[in-house]
Amino acid sequence: KMLVEVAKTQEDEVGDGTTTAVIIAGELLKEAEKLIEMGVHPTIIAVGYRQAALRAQEILEDISIKASDRDTLMKVAVTAMTGKGSERAKEKLAELVVDAVMQVEEDGEIDRDNINIQRIQGASVNESRIVNGIVIDKARADTSMPKRVENARIALLKYPIEVKDLETDAKIRLTDPSQMQAFIEQEEQMIRDMVDKIKSSGANVVFCQKGIDDLALHYLSREGILALKRVKKSDIKRIEKATGARLVTNIDDLTEDDLGEAGVVYEKKIFDDVLTFVENCKDPKAISIILRGSTKHVAEEMERALEDAIGVVASTIEDGEVVAGGGAPEVEIARKLREYADSISGREQLAVSAFADALEIVPKT
Repeated sequence: KMLVEVAKTQEDEVGDGTTTAVIIAGELLKEAEKLIEMGVHPTIIAVGYRQAALRAQEILEDISIKASDRDTLMKVAVTAMTGKGSERAKEKLAELVVDAVMQVEEDGEIDRDNINIQRIQGASVNESRIVNGIVIDKARADTSMPKRVENARIALLKYPIEVKDLETDAKIRLTDPSQMQAFIEQEEQMIRDMVDKIKSSGANVVFCQKGIDDLALHYLSREGILALKRVKKSDIKRIEKATGARLVTNIDDLTEDDLGEAGVVYEKKIFDDVLTFVENCKDPKAISIILRGSTKHVAEEMERALEDAIGVVASTIEDGEVVAGGGAPEVEIARKLREYADSISGREQLAVSAFADALEIVPKT
């Protein structure tokens, strides 16, 4: 259970290096077992391990080099993807990762959720590309709507464009057919008012988190407005970041200031998937990567490799430091820890040496 937690924490914090973390943790336990058999008390082992861990961090600081230039980031990305089944295309994918992470960086902080990977099978990995904006795997809500909108003014709604059902079990008693007609017309008028509200704000593209009534779809397509319904919350967030639009919870509050901008919004079918692209955004702080793979399995493998690389490149930009790879840092830390062990009196010295031995599992493996 503890090792699982180690891997999870590593994955959440960095996004890669889970295998290394697990092997080192396992090896530390193995070395501790030897010491316990020799009669060293567990508390002493724990104290020694803590001292060794603190010293190891100091050594790491010493041997790390400052770097956040593109060249280094490319190398970091390639390293993260090595051994993950993405060997053939790692140069190409590394470029996508570095471009994506640098694009969404805000004041040295990077939110990995702002990079959305859309995997589509049916082509080689080399056809993967970055979209300067967002891709949503949804089609427009109605086929009579325009397929492509240039100079898009985007409205984001959390509000359903439909007449709400009565919440309570109310009964409406109609005594005259004309009342029924008036009732239906009233509903229609409410929907027409909502569509007019959208039109008067100047929006020509609508992303709605909730449903859109069929009648509303009819009016929207008559006005030449492209609309998508039931868009995921995470996609809405990314569109906000990419286009500068603001999510409006009540349709009556929608004004021109809430609209976002994109050069073009269009629908396109790739392989089996119908996607909507929001492209040519000014300086998007959220973007999508279209990841191609010849089969579903290949595309999934690539996605895992990409996610790891994104995590590592993001960490590199945030920390601004790297160390050499290939087990070299572990060897160096082990060497320095043995020197450090000689300077400690007491049985903790045994634990520090054991810690050094454990680190050598990485180059050994």
